[in-house]
Amino acid sequence: MARKELQENLLDTELIYAFAKTNRLTELEKFVNGPNVANIQSIGDRCFDEGLYNPAKILFININNNSKLALCHIHIEEYREAVGAASKANNVSTWKAVCFACLSAHEFRLAATCGLEVIKYPDHVDEVVSYYSNLGHFSHLVSLFEQGLGLDDAHIGIFTELGILYTKHVPDKVMEHCKVFFSKLNVSKVVRACERARLFPPTVYLYVHDKQYDNAVKVMMERAPAFENDLFLDAIVKVRNAEIIYKAIGFFLTMHPILFTRLMEVVEEHVDHSRVVSQLRRTGDWALQIGQSYMKNVQKADLSAVNEALNELYIDDEDYETLRKSIDKFKNFNMIALAEKLASHELLEFRRISAYVYRCNRKWSQSIELSKGDRMWKDCIDTANESCDAEIIEKLLRFFCETDEKECFCAALYTCYAHISPDVVLELGWINGYHNFVMPFFIQTFKHTHMRLKALE
Repeated sequence: MARKELQENLLDTELIYAFAKTNRLTELEKFVNGPNVANIQSIGDRCFDEGLYNPAKILFININNNSKLALCHIHIEEYREAVGAASKANNVSTWKAVCFACLSAHEFRLAATCGLEVIKYPDHVDEVVSYYSNLGHFSHLVSLFEQGLGLDDAHIGIFTELGILYTKHVPDKVMEHCKVFFSKLNVSKVVRACERARLFPPTVYLYVHDKQYDNAVKVMMERAPAFENDLFLDAIVKVRNAEIIYKAIGFFLTMHPILFTRLMEVVEEHVDHSRVVSQLRRTGDWALQIGQSYMKNVQKADLSAVNEALNELYIDDEDYETLRKSIDKFKNFNMIALAEKLASHELLEFRRISAYVYRCNRKWSQSIELSKGDRMWKDCIDTANESCDAEIIEKLLRFFCETDEKECFCAALYTCYAHISPDVVLELGWINGYHNFVMPFFIQTFKHTHMRLKALE
């Protein structure tokens, strides 16, 4: 009645409120669609705050306030209409509110429609994950992010979060996801999630492809399920911290001794061989045996630690032939210590090697005495001849006379001819009655003297 007399904003606004309060929705809709001067936005907010959602819906439709309209639909459980209104409003807060409402009402398909719009914004991804997780809808959450991969503007957060969700709820898909979408992942986040879930193979994969080789090698050494030999060998040569290589050597000795030789072939250029040998010694004699092939490969560097270790192995294996070859070819080791060690060896051939080592080091007397003890007369004679020392040769000749070794006496005269004084031979031959054994020496001496005089004349 008053409105017919007076056109005023307050009258129209309050009349709308009266229609809303008395639930006369038909008159309300007719009134707002007709000419009026009411403040529809304010009365719509007032109705919404008081829980008059149906009247508020009519009012918000009239002024195209789709954000508030979507909330009205939610409150009166018109979820499909709420999604339509949110689509028209197209702002993240509205999408999020509708998504959560649909989720609470178990309208999963509608919730996913809204959720896809929300997860386009990286800042809101965590909130969506938390809401789904708190309600226990894990499979629907995973499905939502799987659909999110197909979005035109899918960002790194979607790929990363899906990887993290897989580690918690679908571990079988983690490795495939990492391989396919590695370039679109926040590697550090996914790695931490994999480690929390104890999914070590994907952890190693991510570390390797992110060029964090030190971490990849550490995980493979610490976690047995993560170890893969080819991948390990590929990564170990690329580590930045050299100490990790020595840890890897200890790891292979303990856990994969059969593969140790292959490891050393790969890291040969990156290690200090003396240190490796020292590490093998500390581990035990069995470790030296395992490392024998490796040490043979690097012996060409002629390092004392390697030579000594191999010589010890040859002695333990009673392989005197290989020991002799090693000594001839690689001489950088403590020869005297080896000779002293072998001097009392129970096997003849090793005692002969001891004498040979003394001989190589110009320890003529020790070498000859050792050969005498084993009655290795040829070795005695060769050593004496090599010494070029007339005094040593004379002692050996007198020894042969004392032991009545006539043939050896004669052989010594022949071998050491250039270093023997004829008067010594004459004396020994006369005293011991070795006339027939000294005669070849004197024939050769007269021949030699005659030729020299003739040349001088």
